[in-house]
Amino acid sequence: MNKHHESTGPADEQQITLRGPAELADALPYLMGFHPNDSVVMVALHGGRGRFGGRLRLGIPQSPKEWAPVADQLAQCLISGSERRDTRPDAIVVFLCQDPADGESGNQAMERLRPFAQRLRTACGALDVPVLEALCISDGRYWSYCCPDGRCCPAEGNPLALPGTTVMAAAAAYAGIQVRGSLREMEARLSPWDSAAAAAAEQERALDSAGAVLMARILDTGGRREVAGETLTLARALMERLEGTPAATPSDADICDDRLISSDEAAAVILGLQDRETRDKAAEWMEGREAETALRLWRALARRCVGPYVEHAAAPLALAGWVSWSSGDEPGARVALGLALQADPDYTFAQLLHQACNEGLDPETLRRCLRGERRVRSGRGGGRSAGGQGARRTERRTQLQQARTSAARRRRASPGSSRPGLAASRRRVRDLQRQDRRDTRGGR
Repeated sequence: MNKHHESTGPADEQQITLRGPAELADALPYLMGFHPNDSVVMVALHGGRGRFGGRLRLGIPQSPKEWAPVADQLAQCLISGSERRDTRPDAIVVFLCQDPADGESGNQAMERLRPFAQRLRTACGALDVPVLEALCISDGRYWSYCCPDGRCCPAEGNPLALPGTTVMAAAAAYAGIQVRGSLREMEARLSPWDSAAAAAAEQERALDSAGAVLMARILDTGGRREVAGETLTLARALMERLEGTPAATPSDADICDDRLISSDEAAAVILGLQDRETRDKAAEWMEGREAETALRLWRALARRCVGPYVEHAAAPLALAGWVSWSSGDEPGARVALGLALQADPDYTFAQLLHQACNEGLDPETLRRCLRGERRVRSGRGGGRSAGGQGARRTERRTQLQQARTSAARRRRASPGSSRPGLAASRRRVRDLQRQDRRDTRGGR
């Protein structure tokens, strides 16, 4: 289960009236930007007309034993977060989205999740915010846990509306809102290859070999700088290769990108990105066409973090999340950053980006900082004294914290292998990651 919930701020002010469970169920993908399968989603409502406010998503806990504490935490997070961003919610809408398990019908899935829905209603009620509606969406149908009238909410459920046929679909099209497929499809583009596949075994061997060679160099100060330069040069070359070979169709884009990157090339960049400063320089590829090809590269590298190297995916996933956020794709950013935190829950860069994105901050604050560092290195921003670099690092560490404080003030003011040496190499990588995390405690 993804322990790092995703939340967003209020939607843009647009007058759309939704009447009843059917239109609420249809609106959910447009509220989130994707179809949130295997998820609990909670949406805050404000005012007498039920204006949509903050929303929160979390993977449904597999064990029913987790439902009570998770429900309490979600209710508290949504209500307190709404108070920080806007005002205390007047009501909440709950969605439980999960397809039936093997041998299970949609109705049985709905009944299995009923205790979780009830626990969510109780948790919100205990905080004096009622649940106006609780819906289960499963197998192309929806059920209401709140409506007892079998005439409008029959036991067999109601079919979801056909895509693009409702008032919400029309309003979303007019506003330029896109639904990016299902959450499962979005995560698949960022998930490691199947470990049983021959390509995954080849990639693991390449990571083993690269680790045995690179780790000794990375742990040496001079060698670390050399590896950083080699990593960024190779990453730039891969981006140029990707840009020069567009996929024939969107459906085979990832397959095409995977074919353009060799196992050895992927291994070298993945391991090089474990260095924090190298990753920060790569984060500067964040705008325009450069951002488009960088995102393709980070996705491809995340898919290559196979077997025991899953934790290494935190770096390319966090970069994918940052580029998505910087490019205006907040749903894609939250998915990538959530997966980064699954790979490494203590990855500070992903933690701060995830929080800032969820709080609706403007990424321009961080973009300005990264642009400045790029200008300095290219010689357009003055000297490169040690004191200047230290000041820039201090500024960079505090950018997101300052943005959060400023936003809060504005809101308050307005109503395993057996090959010799491989285990040791992997341990060195983890030690390097832990050292970088210690270096960033209290900052980035």
